[in-house]
Amino acid sequence: MADSITTSHMVAIPYPGRGHINPMINLCTLISLRRPSDLLITVVVTEEWLGFIGSDPKPTNIRFATIPNVIPSELHRASDFAGFIKSVHTNLEDPIEKLLRRMEIPATVIVYDTYLMWIIDLGKRLDVPVASFFTMSATVFSMCYHHDLLLRNGHTGDDYSSEKDEEVIDYIPGVPPLRVADLLTLEDTVIDALKSELSVPVYAVGPSIPYFNVQNGENTPICENDQNTPDYLEWLDCQPEASVLYISQGSFLSVSNAQLEEIVAGVHESGVRYLWVARGETSHFRRENDGKGLVIPWCDQLRVLRHGSVGGFWSHCGWNSTKEDAYAGVPMLTFPIFFDQVPNSKLIVEDWKMGRSVRVDEGILVTRDEIAKLIKSFMNEESEEGKEMRKRAREIKKICRQVTNEGGSAKKDIDLFISDILNSRNN
Repeated sequence: MADSITTSHMVAIPYPGRGHINPMINLCTLISLRRPSDLLITVVVTEEWLGFIGSDPKPTNIRFATIPNVIPSELHRASDFAGFIKSVHTNLEDPIEKLLRRMEIPATVIVYDTYLMWIIDLGKRLDVPVASFFTMSATVFSMCYHHDLLLRNGHTGDDYSSEKDEEVIDYIPGVPPLRVADLLTLEDTVIDALKSELSVPVYAVGPSIPYFNVQNGENTPICENDQNTPDYLEWLDCQPEASVLYISQGSFLSVSNAQLEEIVAGVHESGVRYLWVARGETSHFRRENDGKGLVIPWCDQLRVLRHGSVGGFWSHCGWNSTKEDAYAGVPMLTFPIFFDQVPNSKLIVEDWKMGRSVRVDEGILVTRDEIAKLIKSFMNEESEEGKEMRKRAREIKKICRQVTNEGGSAKKDIDLFISDILNSRNN
């Protein structure tokens, strides 16, 4: 048991979804590894989520605390997304408050997912400072924060129409002029603007991915001498360098059945090697006597992306996947589905210039012939476009490594956040 007198206690409360819980736990791990003896960290999850992640390895100063399953199951939330969101905002607060009040070591600070806005009032009631953790890009945060400006100009809300897509937004602090249809910029200018505008400290601690588990070195097979190497990594070890297209459409929302059929057919008709993460029924992803592909229900994504045999990543452009891919330096085929995935896709394709977009416009079916042709072109390392795209991916990878190395900006901001936590206890 940690010493309640000398140890600061950080309580982390993630939004109950895979794309939010994973980065919160990664953040907690990054913090714990910096000052393991000074901090106790408790991550609050439902009993169902503890069953999903409770056995995952974690530092000794991180523990889980649970509340009852007062929200719909993670396994079915996509069937009633609106109902799930309402439940999160109405059913979680009471059991979490009761849990916090009965903790043996009182919370020094509460780190909460930005979308759990009711925790601000909860912190006031408990007289505990709170810190908001935004699991998407700084650009998306700035758009949310300046939502009133978008409303005032009719670029969102009831006054918005598609006729305004080509109008220029030039009033968001830190964001250069851009079309309404784009809503995107580079991250550094947005972060600088937020730091100057907000009255609270801003810590750019990302990318909150499990890079703390990554060995040094380039994108090479990392499973040598590992007696517990997963089958999919052994399969990758047998493939030529940069020949495999890794495909994952995320853990939540998916494409229509019609579009999925076109994607499956297009991938097979392209003739490229592929590693496909497909949840649920996977029989329709396979083709008889197809020796070029492997379909699996789950993988360690960062290990896969860093494998030397992986030459491309077909992604829905969730922010976690985007960050992991940038860290690995792998070109991307983007197929966004929902919310921040759309601006993330444009970030990858147009700003970072390390990918190509599969999807033209929402609601338009991309045919198998188009997909097969695009994949063949995308995986061609010898084309001028392919060479330039891979060069840019390597440059983005270098930036990510600089940020996360000792002395990098992410490490500095993590240390600053920890210092502020420790100082708040002493004040």
